[in-house]
Amino acid sequence: MINKLRYTIPNSLTALSLLLGLASIVTTQFGDLEFAAWLIVWCGLLDTLDGVAARMLNATSSFGAEFDSMADVISFGVAPAILLVNAGVQVGGIEYDTDQFWVLLLAAGVFALAGAMRLARFNIATDAPKDGWFTGVPITACGGGILSSLVLVLVHYSDIAASLPLQLYLPVLAFVLAILMISRVRFPKATLRDSTLINVFQIVNIALIFYCGITRSFPEYLLGIGIVLIVGGIIAGRISRPRPVEQSN
Repeated sequence: MINKLRYTIPNSLTALSLLLGLASIVTTQFGDLEFAAWLIVWCGLLDTLDGVAARMLNATSSFGAEFDSMADVISFGVAPAILLVNAGVQVGGIEYDTDQFWVLLLAAGVFALAGAMRLARFNIATDAPKDGWFTGVPITACGGGILSSLVLVLVHYSDIAASLPLQLYLPVLAFVLAILMISRVRFPKATLRDSTLINVFQIVNIALIFYCGITRSFPEYLLGIGIVLIVGGIIAGRISRPRPVEQSN
């Protein structure tokens, strides 16, 4: 009984993340982009918690890994893609059945597809980087960290958003994030490092992200730190690339 409960806790958090992802899709279709975006942010918080719970309870399993990936496809792939399209229409002024709309829809589809492919590759990868590194930028960072917070900022600053060529920016962003997800770039995991400074930076930012998500405040910080972490993570992966082992003759 206790053993089953041990696995139930992280899997329940994953299930809740999936359900919130579905709720975000429904909420988006009813026109409440802000709440839909916050739902995706909450999915990101739950994704962090289920991973922590699984490790603390020693409850990692093949089922949990597959279930987590299925939830991530919905919460950080499909839901942000649908949110992006609706943001383009409602905030960006893109009209339905125009060339701009179909380009945005294509970009959103490519984003969701790339996210699903990245998760599938992650689950079967045998040549993944050593512990502490991902291959490609995680879908949680792209869908949960960038797209959802971007929509929140656009909704909060609708006057500024109206002056931007979002019909160009939104599809380009979706295509760029899709490429980053399926790329071979080394990207750091949020795990303890040898550097105390890096560990403090991670802990403080995780705490601030949880605060913003729980209180539904400061989406500007969520977007800013999301951009910083993705750009910084890619740079860190490049400059810390392990040297190839020299083979003796």
